[in-house]
Amino acid sequence: MANQPQMANAIRALAMDAVQQANSGHPGAPMGMADMAVALWGEHLQHNPQNPTWANRDRFVLSNGHGSMLIYALLHLTGYKLPIEELRNFRQLHSKTAGHPEAGITPGVETTTGPLGQGVTNAVGMALAEKLLAAEFNRPGHCIVNHHTYVFLGDGCLMEGISHEAIALAGAWKLNKLIALYDDNGISIDGQVTPWFIDNTPQRFAACGWNVIDAVDGHDAAAVSKAIASAKHSADKPTLIVCKTSIGKGSPNRAGTAKAHGEPLGAEEVRLTREALGWTAEPFRIPKAVYADWDAKAAGKAREAAWNQAFAAYKAAHPALAKEFVRRMQGDLPKNFHQVAFDAVVAAHTQAETVASRKASQIALEAFTAALPELLGGSADLTGSNLTTTKSTPAFRVDLAGDVVKTEGRIGRHINYGVREFGMAAIMNGVALHGGFIPYGGTFLTFSDYSRNAIRMAALMKQRVIHVFTHDSIGLGEDGPTHQSIEHIPSLRLIPGLDVWRPADTAETAVAWAVALQNANRPSALCLSRQNLAYAPKADLGDISRGAYVLSEPADVGMKKTHGVIIATGSEVQLALAAQKLLAERKIGVRVVSRPSTSVFDRQSTEYKHAVLPAGIPRVAVEMAATDGWWKYGCAAVVGIDSYGESAPAPVLFKHFGFTAENVADTVHAALLKA
Repeated sequence: MANQPQMANAIRALAMDAVQQANSGHPGAPMGMADMAVALWGEHLQHNPQNPTWANRDRFVLSNGHGSMLIYALLHLTGYKLPIEELRNFRQLHSKTAGHPEAGITPGVETTTGPLGQGVTNAVGMALAEKLLAAEFNRPGHCIVNHHTYVFLGDGCLMEGISHEAIALAGAWKLNKLIALYDDNGISIDGQVTPWFIDNTPQRFAACGWNVIDAVDGHDAAAVSKAIASAKHSADKPTLIVCKTSIGKGSPNRAGTAKAHGEPLGAEEVRLTREALGWTAEPFRIPKAVYADWDAKAAGKAREAAWNQAFAAYKAAHPALAKEFVRRMQGDLPKNFHQVAFDAVVAAHTQAETVASRKASQIALEAFTAALPELLGGSADLTGSNLTTTKSTPAFRVDLAGDVVKTEGRIGRHINYGVREFGMAAIMNGVALHGGFIPYGGTFLTFSDYSRNAIRMAALMKQRVIHVFTHDSIGLGEDGPTHQSIEHIPSLRLIPGLDVWRPADTAETAVAWAVALQNANRPSALCLSRQNLAYAPKADLGDISRGAYVLSEPADVGMKKTHGVIIATGSEVQLALAAQKLLAERKIGVRVVSRPSTSVFDRQSTEYKHAVLPAGIPRVAVEMAATDGWWKYGCAAVVGIDSYGESAPAPVLFKHFGFTAENVADTVHAALLKA
C-alpha cells in the first residue's frame, strides 16, 4: 500500500531543496499542490515514463508554471529521464529544469507554461484535438484515441482574461475529457487575493457549461482522487475540481502566506519544515520506499503495451486508417505534398488572377485542405473577411450529447472561435502540441496584438501554427487607424523563430502556404491584403520560397544599367513595378526585388543575398508599415508610414501617405542623387 503522505512530502522536499539551492524559484505552489499530484499521478494519469510521446497518453499541463518544481519532482519520481542531478541544477544554465517548464527541453513536459492563463488554454486545444481525432479515427470495437487532458491552475491563471476565452470555448465544445484542478489557495504575489479577486469561480465555470466539483480538501489525496474519478464519468461537460489548499503546506511559518510564493524558504525554515513533515532524508535524497511508491515505469509500459495490442487489431481491421493515424501523429506531410504545392503555385502563375491576397490565400487553401486532412482552420468571428473556409472544411459543431457532428461523414475542420483572438492563438498552440493536426486561424492583422504572446510561445516551442492576418495596411480604408496596421508587420518580424510573409500575388501566397506547411518546427504569419492585387509576371517561380527574389530587371523596361534597387512587399510590389517604368523614362534603371518574407530571406546564404541585393547599388524599400526595420538592410531611403492611418477610401489614403508610383520614383531618384 502506497504511503501517500510520504509521496507528497517527497515533492515538498524536492521543491524546497531545489529552490533553496538555486536561491530562486517558487516553493509554495508545489508544496501546496503535492497531495493533488499524488491523487492524479499516483492513481489516474495514463502515461509511460519510458515513452513520453506515446500517442494515447493523458496530457498533463501545469498552467501555473511558476510551480515548475512540482512537475520536475513528478517526472523524476515516476521514472522519466530526469535524474536527480537535473533537479540539483534547477534554474541553472542548460539544465533540463528551467525556471518554468519548457516543452522540448524536459521529457514529459507537454507545453511551455509560465505566462499565466495560456497553459489552461493550451489544454483546451489538446482536449479539442483528442475529441476530433477520436471522432475521425475510432471505429466500432476499436477505440484507439481515448485519453484525458488534465490541467493544474491557480488564481493567477483565472485572473488573466484569456482564461475566460478558454473556459467558454471548452464548455461550448463539451470537452468532457478535460479536467482542471484549481489550486484554490487564495494567495498571489501581493498577498491575500480577496481585495482584487472576488470572482465566484465555481459559478463562473458552471455558467460556461462546466461540471463543477467544489470545496474538495486539496490536502486529502483520497478526496481529490474520488473527485477525479467522478470527473472522468462526465459525458458532456469539462470538469473543474476546486481544491482548497494552503500554499507552502508544511512550512511552520510561511504556509498560507505570500512569503511562500516566490522566494526560497530559507535554511532555517527548510529545517523546521523537515521537522514538521517528519522528513528525515538529506536534501535531494529520496528513500527507496518512496521511490518504489512513485515508480510508474512498469505500469506505464503495461498500459502502452495494451494500447499497442489494441492498435494492432485496429490496423488489421482498418489498415488505411491506421497508416494515416501514424502519419498524422508523427507530423509528416502526405507523400504527394510537393506535387500538390507545385500544382497550386503553377496554377496561380498560369491563371494570373487579380485578387486580394486574402482571396489568394483561400484559393491556395482549397488545394491544401483537400490534400491535407490534418489542416484545422478557424477564425475569430471574421470568417467572411479572413476567407479561411474551403469546400473541404465544414464547420466544427457538437450536438447536445457532446458528440462531434459530421457533415457527409466528415468531421468539422473550421472553427468559429468567436471574438477571442488570444484564446484562438493559444488553443492552436495546444492543438499543435497534441499532434494530429496543423492548426491555422484568422483575424485582422491589427488584432495580432491580442494574440501576440501566444504567437511568441508558438515560436519559443517551435510549433507549426499558421496565423492568417488579413487587412494588412491602410489599404483596408474607411475603418480607420484603429484597424489599420502600421507597426504590426515590423514587430512580428522581431519574434525569433516566426516566419512572417507578406505576399504580393497569388503565386507568392501559394508559396507562402507551402513553406509554412513544411515548417514543422516554426510558426508562420501570413499578412494579407483586403484590396485586389494584380498578378506580377515572373520569369521563374523557384526563388520565391527563399523569401526574396529578383522580380524585374532594368532590361525588362528597356534599360541596360542598374542604378538602384527597389525592395517591396505585398501590395507595394505593384507600386515598385510602376515606379520602375517611370524611372526608365528618366533614363534610370532599377531592379525590382519582391521580398515576401524578410525572415526567410535572412536565413539564405550570403551568396544568394548578394545576388539579389548587389553591394554598392543604392536600395529603396517600399512598404505600408513602420520604417525602422528596413534600415538594417542598408536602404538609402524607405517609403513607409511612421504615423497612424486615417479613415478614408483606400485610394485617397494611398495618395495622402505617398504610396504612389510617382512618389516612389521621386524617392528613388532623390536617393540616387545623394549616393
